[in-house]
Amino acid sequence: MNSTPIILVPGYWLGAWAWDEVVAALSADGHAVTALTLPGLESPDADRSSVTLADHVDAICAAVSDAGRPVVLAVHSGAGTPGYAVTDRIPEQIAAMVYVDTGPGVAEPDPEAAQHDLPMPAPAELAENENLDGLSAEQLATFQERSVPEPGGVVHGAFELTNDARLDVPSTLVCTGFSSQEYKEAAEAGYAFLAGLKDLRKVTYMDLPTSHWPMWSKPAELAAIIGEVARGAAAGTQD
Repeated sequence: MNSTPIILVPGYWLGAWAWDEVVAALSADGHAVTALTLPGLESPDADRSSVTLADHVDAICAAVSDAGRPVVLAVHSGAGTPGYAVTDRIPEQIAAMVYVDTGPGVAEPDPEAAQHDLPMPAPAELAENENLDGLSAEQLATFQERSVPEPGGVVHGAFELTNDARLDVPSTLVCTGFSSQEYKEAAEAGYAFLAGLKDLRKVTYMDLPTSHWPMWSKPAELAAIIGEVARGAAAGTQD
């Protein structure tokens, strides 16, 4: 199949394993796909003390460059911020972006808070603050068991945007925990995780009502959307 390589980046607390079902579906459909585990998220015992947002940006850039040709870069949740930084660093190597229940975020520095990692919330707090629609008890238990604290230097890191070519990278927002209309309203309200959205020149919204973790609650549907973006990029329909 003639499609663009796909790189999948999980959000906070997760490794490449979070994408397993999506990877399987995309691979079965003939796509070349790679899921990443970012620095400091390898295991609970990993040394996260010196990991920064720049390290996550560098790791994604390296994976993109290793693909050898422009890629579809799909980023979930907290990975929206380093993913957006990658489009500023190497826009020519990004055929298209897919933001999975997230957006092009711009972080603010908080040196004091950066000394502390961010553990995954307890089940009750998670249920109170995130959309869990469609997730099974078994999936949530696995999430709790395999989660890794997010490095403080990543959560509270910052970067400078200098390359306006990022604004022309075709971007698809897959809206799951909230609707596309709610995303547009949040961008207008100035939410930091969507700070770059209003400046992008080529944005497509896709509504996929489900949990904040659609790679588990609707993996086949999410894979179909990402696969379609990859086929469109290969055919030049993203231009």
